[in-house]
Amino acid sequence: MSVLLSNEENDRKEFLSQMNRTVASITEAISDSRAYTGPEPRELAEEISSYEILPEHGLGFDKTMANVEKSILPNFLRTSSTQYMAHLHSPALRETIAAELILSSFNQSMDSWDQSPVATETEVAVIRKLCSLYGYNSSSDGSFTSGGSQSNLTGILLARDWFCNTQLNHDVKKKGLPQNWSKFRLYTSEVSHFSMEKSCHLLGLGYDAVVKVPVDSKQKMDTAALSRLISEDKAKGNIPFCIVATIGTTDYGSIDSVEELRKIADENSAWLHADAAYGSALILSDKYSKRLGPLHQCDSITVDFHKMFLLPISCSAILVKDGSQFNTLELHADYLNREEDEEDGYTNLVGKSIQTTRRFDALKVWMAFQCQGKDGYSSMLNTCVENAAYVYSQLKARKNFEPAVEPEISSVVFRVTNAGDGESGDELNKKIRRTLIHKEGIVIGQTVYNGRTHLKFTLLNPRLTHEMLDSLLDKIENLA
Repeated sequence: MSVLLSNEENDRKEFLSQMNRTVASITEAISDSRAYTGPEPRELAEEISSYEILPEHGLGFDKTMANVEKSILPNFLRTSSTQYMAHLHSPALRETIAAELILSSFNQSMDSWDQSPVATETEVAVIRKLCSLYGYNSSSDGSFTSGGSQSNLTGILLARDWFCNTQLNHDVKKKGLPQNWSKFRLYTSEVSHFSMEKSCHLLGLGYDAVVKVPVDSKQKMDTAALSRLISEDKAKGNIPFCIVATIGTTDYGSIDSVEELRKIADENSAWLHADAAYGSALILSDKYSKRLGPLHQCDSITVDFHKMFLLPISCSAILVKDGSQFNTLELHADYLNREEDEEDGYTNLVGKSIQTTRRFDALKVWMAFQCQGKDGYSSMLNTCVENAAYVYSQLKARKNFEPAVEPEISSVVFRVTNAGDGESGDELNKKIRRTLIHKEGIVIGQTVYNGRTHLKFTLLNPRLTHEMLDSLLDKIENLA
């Protein structure tokens, strides 16, 4: 029985038939504009639990697909819907869905050249272009990762080892953490991503190493407070090793000042990392790229493609100003990345990554960049930013809404005020979100601002129009 794609004619025909069936089933399942049409959690769990996950005898492709068509496809969250705006979780460009089929079909592994010949050379070329886009020179380098959290972990790992090597003359790679490791401190905004704490935990420094810096009224890091906290820590004998600039906070899209943070980092011999997972795509906007600030001044940059670049999960990168810092991750193995191969021009990317086996995600970026061009991306990004500005203006104009922070990118946080400012108002806003999901098929976000429950639009879909947004605000007012 043949179950694999091969060069044999029957295998190729069967593959084509199965892929055509799959594509037809997907397009059939997206039959209306709603973001979610499935049941509530308990009923959905019961339906999925009714299947024998591993039957004694295989069902074959047709029967399995019939089950998928019955219970999986109708209950997916449709990120392509203009009625989905809950998270930094984007619709996917069609050409990048095609890229997923290609890279899954050929199943390259990005650790060594002989497992991914053209994939390796493509990733190297894409990384070179990305470094140039963000203002780095030829000494820079980068690597694709599974997402923003892994990119941040890599950046902070490089920061820790760089600091130990240059400031303490201590090689963590060989000797482990220095004796004074418990004094290490990383500074980040109080509204930054939780991967800062996770990273410090995984790197052996612990949550206590993370100093959360207050933010101003625009939810940007308060640099005066940062300087004060660093001075206080140094007086206690603590050791600043890294500052993280958030270039687009998860809730508000607020952008920290790279220029000011670079000065403070230099004054304290610290590494400056930019978590630009959200905001990084703005580099392609002809109107709003300057909002990012001079990212080339950062020692490392997290770029996330499965947010505003509109690529399928997962796809992210870590870029480093000085590519030699990746040496901290390099380790040669006779069965994988032999030194003599590298000397002869075979590039083995495993030495730049926390992962060994890794997907050819660079193909999605390559195809999206080729297909859309800078002008296509600029148009889509401008639409998203301007939609957020429009919603903010409408919220200010309507008496039943209270916006939190003027958006810099594409997130709008607000509160329905009909029930007042206390717990009754919190319950009203929570109920609105749940009702929208299960009664209307509309999925929006929820967060906390100034201690009170707020709603959130994360506007990543360039197909959204002002009329659609007006209609949604009307619907929310009517529900309230």
